[in-house]
Amino acid sequence: MVKHILSKSTFMYGCQCPKRLYMHKFKRDLRNPEEEEQTSIFAAGTNIGLLARELFPGGVSAEPPDPFSYHIAVEKTAKFIEQQHSVIYEAAFNFEGVLCAIDVLVNKGGKWYAFEVKGSTKVKEPFILDASLQHYVISNCGVPLEDISIVFLNNQYIRIGDLEIQKLFANQSINEQVVANKNFVAGKIAELKQLLKDKQEPIIDIGDHCFKPYECDFTGHCWANFQQEVSTSEEYVNIESIQTFLDEWEYPLCFFDFETIMPAVPEFDHSRPYQQIPFQYSLHTQDTKNSEIKHVEFLGDGLTDPREALIISLLQQLKGHGSIVVWNKTFEMTRLREIARDFPKYADEIQHVLERVVDLMVPFRRKWYYLPEFNDSYSLKAVLPVLVPELSYGDLTIQEGGTASLIYSQLKLHTPEVQSQHREHLLEYCKLDTLAMVEIYRKLTSNK
Repeated sequence: MVKHILSKSTFMYGCQCPKRLYMHKFKRDLRNPEEEEQTSIFAAGTNIGLLARELFPGGVSAEPPDPFSYHIAVEKTAKFIEQQHSVIYEAAFNFEGVLCAIDVLVNKGGKWYAFEVKGSTKVKEPFILDASLQHYVISNCGVPLEDISIVFLNNQYIRIGDLEIQKLFANQSINEQVVANKNFVAGKIAELKQLLKDKQEPIIDIGDHCFKPYECDFTGHCWANFQQEVSTSEEYVNIESIQTFLDEWEYPLCFFDFETIMPAVPEFDHSRPYQQIPFQYSLHTQDTKNSEIKHVEFLGDGLTDPREALIISLLQQLKGHGSIVVWNKTFEMTRLREIARDFPKYADEIQHVLERVVDLMVPFRRKWYYLPEFNDSYSLKAVLPVLVPELSYGDLTIQEGGTASLIYSQLKLHTPEVQSQHREHLLEYCKLDTLAMVEIYRKLTSNK
């Protein structure tokens, strides 16, 4: 068997940027460090693929014993086809040194149908190019495909009770687009094979292609010598606009923040694929201008649906009146509206909360308060270190929301001792989000 030169993933690298393919093959030690969140996304995609097999039961798997033994998968696939199996999972093919695998290959009435599973809620453009290579290789290996489809998550599916696999997934044929790409695929394969044969690093400038359709894993190397232009705008503080805005707020001030998870496959009743599920909140409250600030918090157990216990706790803390201060109110208000939709008995109380929400981000987004050090960003993590340098996420174990989501989603996998440590870190992170707002608010009011 011919050892493969290109795989589906390396073909896609080369289509995005030939230099990415070159670096992957010859300078892999220069890759960006792998991030926990990306590893989690990959694992979720693998789990979705296994779950989708239930749409095509009774199949045989051609999976290789390890990622370096795909020749075994190719041999198993050929044997399964010869034995006339009607459903093959992870069917693998090698045509002239180009390797690909397809999630599910089905024979119906003597005709072959291919299904590629994606952890998305729609068919995206890169999926079509990806499938074009699969169609090209499989067809040239003597398995003429009648059709090729993308299987994806149905974001209109609402889980009630056990998962309903037929409703969880949808599928869409992309056969017409894929067949139209045949000549492009053949030409690109020849181009990329020549690149790898020459072993000559392509000279390609950095640009948008470094991040589309996916971020390249060599950006740290290619962008190392690029100096981002720093805004030359001068410091600007519009005291009058800031004061008018803040004068509308009413004590007690409740500084509030959510953290969420987004399970691809809904884990709880009354939830959909990729729905944001709040699992934690932090709340700093100041009753009057000069009173002491109080702090309360909530964190789910990592096992059960956290939303109802969270909203009961939150509504109890937000009883009465006063402004509820958030950073980027669209996020928090959307999560609250979703809880009201999914748990309608709390809808009236939640509506009262929504009417009191104010957004501390506004003065920065509207540039009433602007410093060149913000680098034209108005995110909390851009503003805080400039205005309140004594507070730092760098001192925390968890430093951003993606890591918080990942750690919470994996709590149930750990021992009680490790769970306790992770819970402490989660609470510290969310607490800093709301404390940061308190201190930024103080900074704004000191300019009155």
